[in-house]
Amino acid sequence: MILFPAIDLVAGRVVRLRRGDRSQMDVYSTDPVAVARDFAARGARWVHVVDLSSAFREDAEAVEKNHRAIAAICSLGVIDVDTGGGVRDMDAVRRLVDAGAKRMAIGTALVRDPGFAEEAARLFPEHVVADVAARDGEGIATDTLVAHLADLGYRHLVFTDISRDGMQTGVDADAYRHIAKVAGFPVVASGGIATLDDIRSLAALGPGVIEGAITGRALYEGSFTLEDALAAAGRRA
Repeated sequence: MILFPAIDLVAGRVVRLRRGDRSQMDVYSTDPVAVARDFAARGARWVHVVDLSSAFREDAEAVEKNHRAIAAICSLGVIDVDTGGGVRDMDAVRRLVDAGAKRMAIGTALVRDPGFAEEAARLFPEHVVADVAARDGEGIATDTLVAHLADLGYRHLVFTDISRDGMQTGVDADAYRHIAKVAGFPVVASGGIATLDDIRSLAALGPGVIEGAITGRALYEGSFTLEDALAAAGRRA
């Protein structure tokens, strides 16, 4: 199982939100490149970088600071970058591809602009990732969207349980098992990881259900070390 330590960016700062709420934000670092370099030095092969300023349509200066940070992390050449946040058109996809990102997530556009979402998957099938968020795990509308992803050309999915995101409340393994079955391919789990046992429980679901897991707040607040998390995921550099 791939472990993705997370870097969420607001105006170039490393932050974490609670339940995706911009007003509930903790700042952990003002140097995201140093954070990514440290992740790589400690054994991480991937980093999950989210451009929250673009996602929240913040001012141009905040967005540009994030873009520079993402490009600088990609240019390190020591860790693969999975990124997303506000990817709403082909220009955004191409900019991230040109910066060196290995994957970029497309979220709200899956519903609001399915034509773009499908075109992105057709032109960049190895780069684009579906990003679906739901509250309390699952629902009919979520299932309908997830079931359609393969038809759009997607083979990777980040699934976030918003009610658990940034809350360290533990993971809902059954929800991920269900979503993987609906999608027809394994998912990247996001939201709620609090302990090493949460990581182990996701890894135990197997590669047919879980491709990877994203961890943020628990890592930054010292609930476990990155080295121990990588070991729990069953994968080291």
